[in-house]
Amino acid sequence: MTIAPDNARQGASHLYRAMRDFVESTDGTLPGKFEITKEGIVLDMMSPVRPHELTALRLRKRLEKVMPEEIVAHTGEPDVEVEPEGIMRRPDIMVIAEADMEGEGSIDPRTLIAAIEIVSRSNPDNDWVTKMRDYPLMGIPVYAIFDPRTGTGAVFTDIHPTPDGPRYATRKDFGYGEDVTIGDWTISTDDLPCYEPIGR
Repeated sequence: MTIAPDNARQGASHLYRAMRDFVESTDGTLPGKFEITKEGIVLDMMSPVRPHELTALRLRKRLEKVMPEEIVAHTGEPDVEVEPEGIMRRPDIMVIAEADMEGEGSIDPRTLIAAIEIVSRSNPDNDWVTKMRDYPLMGIPVYAIFDPRTGTGAVFTDIHPTPDGPRYATRKDFGYGEDVTIGDWTISTDDLPCYEPIGR
């Protein structure tokens, strides 16, 4: 394991804070969704499209119908972040105890029960590649991906150490129309919309 000298760690923290300040300053003024990864700022330029937003709505409603009242499927802000790692993310849906949302500032990702992402047409690697690396590193125990491009998805669980850092050990794929289990709760994926082919 390589340990960065204090001045290198301070430099990285200073860079992260500068990126975080920039992201905060753009909220609501620029289109798209900003997140911070080890590579820098990620901008998903996609303006919300109906299939993406309808998927989030239907998943949230279905989860909240089967979960205890004190657990919520939250869409929107605030962010989840791990400042020492230089990562700030905005899951499409956070499954979390309502009590863990109290207070100020970002949400501690280790309090999430699950993070759910609906893949954007414009930047699928953000969900399938970089969040696959970041979410286990952040300690989020369950990561579910719904992909309206293909009508499929996957649920990732069981964080374990690897030479490349923490990774999910278990992957369960599903197709739209099948039931899917996220954490302790099983919901239907019937009637989740897909994107129309480009050019239509």
